[in-house]
Amino acid sequence: MPKSKFESIYRDLKLKIEDGTYEYRQLLPSEHALVQSYGCSRNTVRRAVAGLVADGYVQTMQGKGVRCIFRPVEQTSYTIGSIESFKESSVRNHQKGRTRVLQFVEITADQKVSSRTGFAPGSELYYIQRLHYLDGIPLILNHNYFLKNAVPGLTPEIAEASIYEYIEDTLHQTIVNSKRVISVEKITEIDEKYLRLNVQDYNCMAVISSHTYNSDGVMFEFTQSRHRPDYFRFYDNALRRPAYGSTG
Repeated sequence: MPKSKFESIYRDLKLKIEDGTYEYRQLLPSEHALVQSYGCSRNTVRRAVAGLVADGYVQTMQGKGVRCIFRPVEQTSYTIGSIESFKESSVRNHQKGRTRVLQFVEITADQKVSSRTGFAPGSELYYIQRLHYLDGIPLILNHNYFLKNAVPGLTPEIAEASIYEYIEDTLHQTIVNSKRVISVEKITEIDEKYLRLNVQDYNCMAVISSHTYNSDGVMFEFTQSRHRPDYFRFYDNALRRPAYGSTG
């Protein structure tokens, strides 16, 4: 499914806010200017801006325009409230990212894999083990499981570039939501080997487990991301929404 126009505008504006093109408290271009720039309708621009408002990036000011309220976070921070590839987070953090594929195999989910990932027994999967570097430092060890019939044609080369970019730009699929659990777990021998950790200094890892779904409601990915604790930072911009029926 192709990405809609307003989603493309939303993502472009969001990137420009995150990279400092539009600075904190700066007004975005006028609605008319955005319509001209993106070659779209006012309603399309309004939908994109509404998404930025909902995600806490901008606020509308009556009679003045739309003001940026985003504050850059520290480097090596990852956002909780959005689905972001490692490549995208590297660009946002102004760091040089590199991915190394350690293992790439096709497997059939047995009961053990099913219990760990949530995929049904008998599912045909890609299992990919990847090591992510920022500025030459190995920071994240990923254990990825992708549903083969939902993400056909994966290769080690794609896995070293960006799987999400392949899904969206080549397969024209929409990634919708991800359910995540953040935990702290003991370091394994694999963690120690690839992340250059000394168990005498660190005996635990920050672990993000995620189940990710496409626009058809299909869970196409389960990933366990194991982060070096000395570089681990996750950023969230929490919004309070009034409780149903609340009077204050």
